[in-house]
Amino acid sequence: MTAPTPRSSLAPRETPRHATLVEGPNEFAPLVGESAKMNQALQMARRVAMTPLRNVLITGEPGTGKELLARCIHNAGSNATAPFVAINCAAIPAPMLETEIFGTVAPNGFAPSRQRPGRKLGALELAGRGTVLIDEVNALPLALQDRLLHVLEQYSAPRFGAADDLSLQCRIIVASKARLEDCVAAGVFRQSLLARLAILQIELPPLRDRDDDVRLISDHLLIEAAQVTGAPRLQLGLDAMAVLRSHRWPGNVRELRHVIDRAIAVCERPLIGAEHLLINQRRAGAGTIRGTVAFGEIRIPSDGKRLRDIEREALELTMQLTENNQSAAARILCISRPTLARKLKAYGLGKDRNRLMTLPERRSAEG
Repeated sequence: MTAPTPRSSLAPRETPRHATLVEGPNEFAPLVGESAKMNQALQMARRVAMTPLRNVLITGEPGTGKELLARCIHNAGSNATAPFVAINCAAIPAPMLETEIFGTVAPNGFAPSRQRPGRKLGALELAGRGTVLIDEVNALPLALQDRLLHVLEQYSAPRFGAADDLSLQCRIIVASKARLEDCVAAGVFRQSLLARLAILQIELPPLRDRDDDVRLISDHLLIEAAQVTGAPRLQLGLDAMAVLRSHRWPGNVRELRHVIDRAIAVCERPLIGAEHLLINQRRAGAGTIRGTVAFGEIRIPSDGKRLRDIEREALELTMQLTENNQSAAARILCISRPTLARKLKAYGLGKDRNRLMTLPERRSAEG
């Protein structure tokens, strides 16, 4: 149940875990960066790791390194030898999330042992005195958001089928790539839970706001690749560096790592040039979706408009913007993919009825 360190982290290697705080600051070494925003986030994370504070919210765009930061906080804490358990709410079917987080007891009301059949340990119990990361908390169903709020306030976890609550000792770190304020406005996230989580929030800045860190992270990745392969370290040419610094990085550090990995694979000389980066061949859709590009508008006349009609237009515009990509549309609207599918079906906007025009088709029709 413990998740491996993702390749999307700010630096790929997971640091060893220590049981004391003496080496605490070194636990953040994988988070490469010297920009003011990054230093601010790291300073806050170090304070969190060195205190008994039990819960924190980490926010940031995809690929900024939220899980790695959570692991670094765990590794720098006094209970670093205890388990680190990661739960991704967006990757687990909603009916299974309750038992994955809170666990269950065996039927018939008896209290089974840990080994007895029918006993399911949830992440909050598996972590013991360690850390639980609840990632993509915006995908947590509303009913479970209420239970999570109870956990954060009482620090005990009700278990399905159990008469008593589980007293918790772990640190709980919650992460989200979506703006939870927008999710609250959309009615898919509890305001009360957001208020509780916002007591201590660490925001990881996007790579486009860390221009000076692009070179540092790239050099770090090249050094590590040379250490892993035993091959001579490659260098970035001036033209390559200019391309890297001018790119907007919609995929953040994850995207930068992929670009460097490909450059290492295709470069046959010591110096990486702009032609080895292959950035221009990447699809630009993700960057357009994450940006602030205006696309269409919903008009409300002075005599009013039905909410149902506004919602339908919002669905149509979002599906056109994402070229009928339901996963991307659900992320933009801060709703789950099944909820989006149900709404599309209710409005007759599914694949089999009234197919929406894609962006190229729309532009052709307007041109």
